[in-house]
Amino acid sequence: MRGSCPLFIDIGLPVMDGYELARHLKARYGCSALRLIAITGYADENDRADVRRGLCCTPCSEWRSGSAGVSFDVGYGSQGVKTMRKRTFDAQAFLESAGIARTISQFRLGQVVFSQGDPCANVFYIQQGGVKLSVLSKTGRGAVVAMLGPGEFFGEGCLAGQPVRTGSATAVVDSTVLLVEKEEMVRLLHKQHALADRFIAHMLVRNIRIEQDLVDQLFNSSEKRLARTLLLLARYGKHDKPARAVPPISQATLAEMVGTTRSRINFFMKKFERLGFIDYKNGLKVNNSLLTVVLLE
Repeated sequence: MRGSCPLFIDIGLPVMDGYELARHLKARYGCSALRLIAITGYADENDRADVRRGLCCTPCSEWRSGSAGVSFDVGYGSQGVKTMRKRTFDAQAFLESAGIARTISQFRLGQVVFSQGDPCANVFYIQQGGVKLSVLSKTGRGAVVAMLGPGEFFGEGCLAGQPVRTGSATAVVDSTVLLVEKEEMVRLLHKQHALADRFIAHMLVRNIRIEQDLVDQLFNSSEKRLARTLLLLARYGKHDKPARAVPPISQATLAEMVGTTRSRINFFMKKFERLGFIDYKNGLKVNNSLLTVVLLE
C-alpha cells in the first residue's frame, strides 16, 4: 500500500461500504501512506462530510464523484485552505448511470405511454421528444392537461400512493422516455438529495403552472388563452431566439388545451398569422410580439 498508485474505492460497495473500508485502511496504514479516490453518485453535504472523515485528509487526498453528473474536486492551497468546486446537478446523467434500475423506452408519434386507469407503478423522465398529458371525463369529454418536453418528469402520482393513472400520456413526437420503478425512485429521493432538490423544484414549477392555467381558464378569453398556450409551447423566455419553433401539434389538440372549438382555434391562428405573431415557414414559429395579446387588457 505504501508508495503505491492511488486506490479507487466505490462508496456504494455491497458488503462493506466505501466509508467503512476507508476507515479500516486509514487505521491500518495511516493517513500519510494512503491516497484514496472515492467514486460516488452521492452529492449531499452530509455525505461529503462523512467521506472527509473516512478518507485520508492529506494534501494528496481527492474526492471525485462521477456517474451522477455531479463532480467535486477537493484540495488544499498553500495556506491549507480547502477549496471545492461543484458543477450543476445533471438529472439525466444521474438517471442514466449504471446501477439504477430503470428502463429506456422509445415511443412513436401518437403512441400511448400509459392510459387513464392503468396501474400506477413508475415515474417517467423525458430524455428526448415530447409528451401530452390528457384526461377523459365519464361523459366522454377530453382535455389536455399539459404538454411536456425534455428534462421533465411525469407520472409522479405513484409516489403519493395513487393506485391508478388519473389521466393518459401520449407521445406528440418520436420520444425517448426513461422509466424508473416507484420503489427505486423513492430510494433515490431519500438517498440522492441533489436529485430530490431537482424533483421538488420541478413539482413546485408544475403546481404554479397548474394554478396559472386555472386562472387563465376562469378569467381570460379563448384568444388570450391560445396566445398564452402557444408561448408556453414555444418555451417563451427559455432562450433568446426571436422566433421559437413549436413542436408539431394539431388544432384539435390546441382546442383541447385552450378549452374551445377547433373552428375558433383556426380563426385565431389565421388572425395571429395575418398580424405577424406567428408564421408557418418550416413549421409553426411563434414571435415575441404574440406576448402583446396576453398582456392586452
